[in-house]
Amino acid sequence: MSVINTNIKSLVSQNAMVKNNRELAEAMQQLSTGKRINSAKDDAAGLAISSRMTAQITGLDQAVRNGNDAVSMLQTTEGAMIEMTNMLQRMRELAVQSSNDTYTAVDRGYLDLEFQQLKTEVNRITDTTEWNGMAFLNGSTKNDDGTVGKFEFQVGANNGQVITHTISDMGFRDDATTKFETTTANAVGVAQVSKLTLSGTYKAGDKISFTAGGETKTYTVLAADVADANNDTNLTAIGAKLLTAAASPMGDVGVTAATNVLTFTATTAGTGFDVKTSTDLVDLGALKNTRSLTILNNTDANTSLVQLDVAINRINTERAGLGAVINRLNYAVDNLANVSVNTSESRSRIMDADYAKSSSELARTQIISQAATAMLAQANQQPQTVLKLLQG
Repeated sequence: MSVINTNIKSLVSQNAMVKNNRELAEAMQQLSTGKRINSAKDDAAGLAISSRMTAQITGLDQAVRNGNDAVSMLQTTEGAMIEMTNMLQRMRELAVQSSNDTYTAVDRGYLDLEFQQLKTEVNRITDTTEWNGMAFLNGSTKNDDGTVGKFEFQVGANNGQVITHTISDMGFRDDATTKFETTTANAVGVAQVSKLTLSGTYKAGDKISFTAGGETKTYTVLAADVADANNDTNLTAIGAKLLTAAASPMGDVGVTAATNVLTFTATTAGTGFDVKTSTDLVDLGALKNTRSLTILNNTDANTSLVQLDVAINRINTERAGLGAVINRLNYAVDNLANVSVNTSESRSRIMDADYAKSSSELARTQIISQAATAMLAQANQQPQTVLKLLQG
């Protein structure tokens, strides 16, 4: 049947060209971007999977950088401790020298000059060694939960994937003391008053015991009690906790607290009570009980030897811990890098264009497009034959 208004052959060619041009555009887009999936219409499920993988990969890559930063920080810490160890070794050498009675008091004074300078320098290193503005050897850096010296290194792409390490206060600090004394003696018509005074620097784990009115109370210092940078605030916090511990009836004794002083008062005039206190310094930092060290005589020199051995051993322990964590972080970083590479390869299989396939598809669709154009031209020429029927 010969018709003019509806050219079926032309419509078929046009429809084929539209479909082919869409496939041609997709092939060109894949070759231009290098991606098989450029929008959700290409592969909705594949796009969702690849998006999750991208989040994982970027998180892993950042975790690698986090781990390397953590290694750098810990290496800086150990570097400072190396010099501290060298100075402590020299201090110990001076103590051994001073403990020999072949030296006069004047000679020992000369030795003590260097000894004290080295002790000061150790403390200065702990106060001034920093990484990214954080001084982490003097107990001044706190975690978000208020724990002193605790560091959580994010070495994973997801929440909770952390490696934790705590760096102790490594300086020569004032020894914590707990003094309990009677300020008003038991007398006729006078209530006995005794005071417990806290001073120095306490650390988490220190145990403070006191006895009044025949009852003994013991309190263990918590990390939260010593989390403030102001030591007076810490002493006040510990005093408040001791007040709570003493709140239960203790014979004829009433207890009040004001900052770092607890006051025990006999509630009945003329009555008295025995008082006693003790402090078990469980952990006062790496160099505990060493601020007052001297080597001015044989006794002090030998005392210094004992304390310096403790300090050196503690630094060795800290360095061993640092070395173990650094090695762990290195392995963690290597693993993160491997996981990132493998995940990237997995994403590539989903997202990236196969250039051999896409270039073949481009060639196919281009040929079809040219052929379809030619056929459309032929289809548009078909109605011309009707004119011959009208001639005659």
